[in-house]
Amino acid sequence: MPRRMPRDERLVLTIAVLASFVSFLDGSVVTVALPAIRDDLGGGLTTQQWVVDAYLITLGALILVAGSLSDVFGRIRVLRWGLVLFAVTSIAIAAAPTPSFLIVARALQGVAGALLVPSSLALITSTFRGPAQARAIGTWTAATTGAMVVGPVVGGLSVDLLSWRLVFLINVVPIAVTLGLLVALRRADVRTPGRTVDVSGALLCTVGLGGMVFALIEQPNLGWSSPVIWAAGAVGVVSFAGFLVRQATAADPMMPLDLFRARNFWAGNLTTAFVYAALTLNGFVVGVYLQQGAGLSATLAGLATLPITILMILFSARVGSLAGRWGPRLFMTLGPLVMAVGGLLLLSVDDPFDYATQVLPGVIVFGAGLTLTVSPLTSAILGAIDTSRSGIASAVNNAISRVAGLVVIAMLATIVGGALDLDGFHRAAVVTAALLAVGAAVSFLGIRNDVTSRSDVG
Repeated sequence: MPRRMPRDERLVLTIAVLASFVSFLDGSVVTVALPAIRDDLGGGLTTQQWVVDAYLITLGALILVAGSLSDVFGRIRVLRWGLVLFAVTSIAIAAAPTPSFLIVARALQGVAGALLVPSSLALITSTFRGPAQARAIGTWTAATTGAMVVGPVVGGLSVDLLSWRLVFLINVVPIAVTLGLLVALRRADVRTPGRTVDVSGALLCTVGLGGMVFALIEQPNLGWSSPVIWAAGAVGVVSFAGFLVRQATAADPMMPLDLFRARNFWAGNLTTAFVYAALTLNGFVVGVYLQQGAGLSATLAGLATLPITILMILFSARVGSLAGRWGPRLFMTLGPLVMAVGGLLLLSVDDPFDYATQVLPGVIVFGAGLTLTVSPLTSAILGAIDTSRSGIASAVNNAISRVAGLVVIAMLATIVGGALDLDGFHRAAVVTAALLAVGAAVSFLGIRNDVTSRSDVG
């Protein structure tokens, strides 16, 4: 029987979950607010893409270097910085007068989000040991995944009841609570002697992702023949390649490439890339199309995915237990395939629109597949790495999932054919299913159930 968690550990876990939940909730809650933002501030699909991707660029690029910051300056201090900056940028976004102001503020909010995630993980890994650490990280991972699913519901209610601007103020209360809990923790901050911040790596990663995303988002407006697109894309590719070289040669890299020697780690992260790209694409197009195309309110569009949340709450723990008994491979193969079927069921969406017959079946099947996938995926990735490195392993996995979402949203105009109308919605459903089918194939071919897939390199 697991030991009863002491008060100090419960407080640490609560702080870590709340801080990270704030970051990931904001990444998903914005989806159903996009049509209202367009109506209020102007801008089309390109602006909506940038509102999502500006946050994901800085979050994905800096989430790993922020881990070094927490080692150099102290986990509690960096966590406090992140919470304060997140609150300030949330208020700025809520007051945004123009799309450009909103996009810049979203990018700064991504910086704050990046400070929260690794500091939360570091707080967990420095407090918990052995099986307790694995359980704590599992709780943390479930909370961040849940934020992606709950976000559209919370956002929809906020948009309809008051304003899209309230969506970005929701975080202020949990931030204040978390700051209060940090005071109540009364723990001396911990720093790691000799650690440095990989500034070069952070700049290369940010420029690399930013350049590639700029080219993908603006290409439909400027065309592939535009020198601006080619220059941005080339700079992005070269910079990101430089980032990978830097990680391979740096004495203290922010993303240790030796983690990928473990078979289940690289296969699990490759599966993560495809599954979370599909999850992000599906969440975006469903949240936006149900309002702009089908004419639903923001609340109903957010509630459309509520069955996914219910299924995950009811069955995720059970699936995790079964995966622990039978191994993750079956679940990581079957889960994405079931999600793919759910995506294809959305092809039944037509005019006249009917949620119960055209959307609900696909959402339920998609949710069942996601429930089968998430816990085994997390267990396979973290189980492949020595527990002393579980913090950085989880941070890498989270970074990969955010970058996957970043890239697929950047390619949205190409995926939907230029407009998120009914044809575009159907195109996105097919691409979602295709991404998930590839994720299932990667799991089937790459994941192993035996302990030989584990790596204890350090």
